[in-house]
Amino acid sequence: MPTALPNCVRRALRRNRFAVRLVLDTNVWLDWLVFDDAGVAAIKAAVANRQAEIFIDDACACELASVLGYRLRKTILTAEEQAACMNECRRIAANDFAAVDILDAGPLPVCRDTDDQKFLELARACAADFLVTKDRLLLVLDRRKIRRAPFRIATPQTLASRFAG
Repeated sequence: MPTALPNCVRRALRRNRFAVRLVLDTNVWLDWLVFDDAGVAAIKAAVANRQAEIFIDDACACELASVLGYRLRKTILTAEEQAACMNECRRIAANDFAAVDILDAGPLPVCRDTDDQKFLELARACAADFLVTKDRLLLVLDRRKIRRAPFRIATPQTLASRFAG
């Protein structure tokens, strides 16, 4: 296998698929859909180039829809803007994945913020390579030695460096 490819891409190729599988937490979705944050540009490019694919389930989509109704950086999105964001999310992310057998995947680490556990569960269910987040309580789980997740937990910036090489 070519050594010039990033490790995450080489792993995906070994699994007989090219695209790196990603789960984005709600704040990363907001960076993508609302704020057009430069920190997610590499992920956007990877998705556009079919180097990555994003997955979402109903629980995570419901949280995103709810948060889109909050005041975001002193702005409240109109109902039309919220609907446009959700339509873009549905266009980008797949929710028709074959769930992994949870017994074969092993136990997940438990996040101290129970509201974030759904992202860990989704990442396991869709056999994600990465859960992309900026949440410290999720990121600390990637450094655990015991009861590690079967996927990496990374910031958008860390993942961007992996796509860059």
